[in-house]
Amino acid sequence: MIRDIGGTTKKKELTMEQEKISLLIVDDEERFLSTTQKLLEKKGIRTFTATSGNAGYEVLETNPVDVVVLDVKMPGMSGMGVLKRIKKDFPEVEVIMLTGHATVQTAVGGIKYGAFDYLMKPCDIDVLVDKIREAYAKKTGKV
Repeated sequence: MIRDIGGTTKKKELTMEQEKISLLIVDDEERFLSTTQKLLEKKGIRTFTATSGNAGYEVLETNPVDVVVLDVKMPGMSGMGVLKRIKKDFPEVEVIMLTGHATVQTAVGGIKYGAFDYLMKPCDIDVLVDKIREAYAKKTGKV
């Protein structure tokens, strides 16, 4: 709430950027994580990173996250396995699948298990930001 000089109270409306979207990127390519995190932070998106599905899940357990960008192909727990676990335990979190190894089967599987969208690497940063904002709008009901 903000009080003006006359003492009346005005409700302040926040834009999506002012609300600060909280994002987790899970990818086994550390260079991709580092570069993407820097670019997204410059665009006002609070960004956590993890290099494995298990590490990503730990971030979800300890931090409020709105949207996850999840690599499909990783060593250990696959992106699809992480997606299923996220949607089971954190159903309100929107997940965007990201891969350099796209197949129709994994795209359909990702959507079937609750992914918000499916993007190919390399992905233009502005396209990724737009998808993150769309996923956040869906999560919060602010379309």
